[in-house]
Amino acid sequence: MSRPRVYLHVGTPKSGTSYLQDKLALNRDLLLRHGLDYARTRTGDHFEAALDLIGERWAGEEKKAAGQWQTMVDELGSGPEHVLVSHEILAAAGPESVARARATFRNAEIHVIVTARDLGRQVPAEWQERVKHRGGRPYAAFLDGLHRSYARKDRQTWFWKVQHLPRILETWGAGLPPGRVHLVTVPQADGPRDALWNRFAQVLRLDRRTTYAESETVNASLGGSEVTLLRRLNLELAEREVSRETYVGWVRETVVKEVLAGRAGAQPVTVPPPLRAWVEEIGASWVERIRDSGVDVVGDLADLEPVWPDDDEAWVDPDRPDPEVVGEAAIQALARVLGEVDKPPPPEPRPVSRITRRFRS
Repeated sequence: MSRPRVYLHVGTPKSGTSYLQDKLALNRDLLLRHGLDYARTRTGDHFEAALDLIGERWAGEEKKAAGQWQTMVDELGSGPEHVLVSHEILAAAGPESVARARATFRNAEIHVIVTARDLGRQVPAEWQERVKHRGGRPYAAFLDGLHRSYARKDRQTWFWKVQHLPRILETWGAGLPPGRVHLVTVPQADGPRDALWNRFAQVLRLDRRTTYAESETVNASLGGSEVTLLRRLNLELAEREVSRETYVGWVRETVVKEVLAGRAGAQPVTVPPPLRAWVEEIGASWVERIRDSGVDVVGDLADLEPVWPDDDEAWVDPDRPDPEVVGEAAIQALARVLGEVDKPPPPEPRPVSRITRRFRS
């Protein structure tokens, strides 16, 4: 009798992970009927378990996450089903955390899955993500930090911990047959929407004849002016010591998702032309190491080659946006917030649930 398989999907961030996780959650019961247990937790996702495993500090969330890796494992039981665990912060794991994860499933056949997107898209996407999480660092300073830390081979900065593909594959794949380490590439922006899911499902050996509920999750990118507006807002709110709960609800959920992410004509943030050769060089060296490693590549390594816009002469610096565009976005954001504040509360509200409903309405 064959051993159950455990699939550890360990990132990387900004490689379609939110979309995949949402689709997996929507189809959790159907997947279980087909023999795959997408592990259940008290929050529905695997963030707390992953944070507990990697042992990172996370704005106090690590205290709530204590013990959640083992709790998740205990909930799985000892049935015959194959198991899937998925969270992008697992990409940051070091050898000790990987060993702990392996020991948890010592009687299973371990498979590691890394989803990956080209570095040209990952760099601006990670900067945006940091700004969405209350960051205030200008794009130029972010880029300078990446350049300096890579040059001195400092892989302990968060970006390189979760985006350095050879490091992640070698850390999580240590001691595993290369055929059980799967690199799933994300197609270029003009690729078919279902390609990532189909590649991921192939690794999981899902029945292609089964129809799965589709996720509507879209982690929309912001334009350069919109990111800079948010970054400046973050600096103001930090001075006023605005709480995390207020920030998540009013800024991240309302201002970012409902206003800034939907603005027509937003200018995308890209790697500055002078740094593109450097990004290409890193990406090419990674592809060579991946090819030599013999890991299972699902998709095409050519997907990891950046595709640049034709804007060498017209590149727009997101740190120096058009003030008029920033002003228009700010007015729209303020109007949306005031419109939400002016709504009457629902009957018999509970403070937390009222706020949650308002943010999701």
